[in-house]
Amino acid sequence: MKWLFLALGSMFVQQTFVTLGKVLPSVLAPAIISELHIEASWLGVYVGMIAAVSLLVQAGCGSIIVRYGALRVSQLTLLLTGIGLILAAPGIIALMVLSAITIGASAASTPASSHLLSRYAPGKYAPLVFSAKQTAVPVALLIAGLIGPLLTELYGWRHALVVIGIGCLLFPLMLEFMRREFDSDKDVNRQFHLSDFRETIGFVIGKPELRGLAFGSFAFVGLQTTFIAYFVIYLTEIGFSLIVAGTIFSIATAVAIPGRIFWGWLSSRYISPRAMLGFLAILMFFAVSGVALFSPIWADWQVTLVAIAVSASVFSWHGVTLAEAARLAPVSMRGAVTGGVLSFGQCGGLVLPLFYSLVLGVTESYKLGFFICALPALVVGVLLLYSTRHQMTITRHQPE
Repeated sequence: MKWLFLALGSMFVQQTFVTLGKVLPSVLAPAIISELHIEASWLGVYVGMIAAVSLLVQAGCGSIIVRYGALRVSQLTLLLTGIGLILAAPGIIALMVLSAITIGASAASTPASSHLLSRYAPGKYAPLVFSAKQTAVPVALLIAGLIGPLLTELYGWRHALVVIGIGCLLFPLMLEFMRREFDSDKDVNRQFHLSDFRETIGFVIGKPELRGLAFGSFAFVGLQTTFIAYFVIYLTEIGFSLIVAGTIFSIATAVAIPGRIFWGWLSSRYISPRAMLGFLAILMFFAVSGVALFSPIWADWQVTLVAIAVSASVFSWHGVTLAEAARLAPVSMRGAVTGGVLSFGQCGGLVLPLFYSLVLGVTESYKLGFFICALPALVVGVLLLYSTRHQMTITRHQPE
């Protein structure tokens, strides 16, 4: 039990820092865009580059996790995140490209933490344990929305990036004393092959249950990435200050902390993970469609309520998905399979923000992009609920 809590705590902090590094440039985008005199649509390109690199890393990191150990890979992802933030600070376009590539390369953080936790989490309560670990994402969003704008107001956005970047560089040192236990399952004879990409994706596609999780991950990560990238700047465009917009963002995302635990608890005890994900997907569609209705006459509390609904769905599905993916994977492939499922999510994180950027560039409408990017979640939700009902019907009619 001691090692379970240590694993959960260390991976929680790891996930917090890595997520913070990924979302902070988006939260600070209004200040960055204003100073550098670039179009807001370029934010989608930056986010898309992160997603493109993340896709490749998550699809092929399984062998690396097995060879070097999940904790060592976690340490590496933290270093990459810190370096990426510091590279973005000068505001030079070429360095910002390198920043996106470096931060994208830290995407092995979730497969590594999933591999590690799956060794210690009791099978029945895995959705709850994974959901607890994944509350690190809304915690990171909360920190980004509160601390990022505050540091920007006091010292400027460049200093905000550097301060968080230094934190990412220091935490790996604190993890070193746990390596003997947590990396005890590493296989130094495991070799990385380019065929790992094909085998991982083929395994995910070939198993219907994993295929459904992968398609869901595409819609969910894509919508989440789009919302994170454009929500704060959207609010500033309709009249909110950066401080107020960041505060609303933080308050809303804080709901995902108990939300992830609650959905994970329900999935562990009462509702199948697929049914839960189907319900959350439909809720995502309606919540994000509500964001598309914002106008300058809306009060702060009205905007916050809709954003809370987004947080309870778009930011709250991860633990259920990861636990189910780990359950369906062979023991030696848990990191690879969760990475494979999430690589489809990174496809969504690449495609949907770029599509939003295109819609924004053509129509100059933030609203339309939100509605269109929510449509895949609606389709996935209907399909997941239908497949769950179909499976229950088959099971009910099987002879005893």
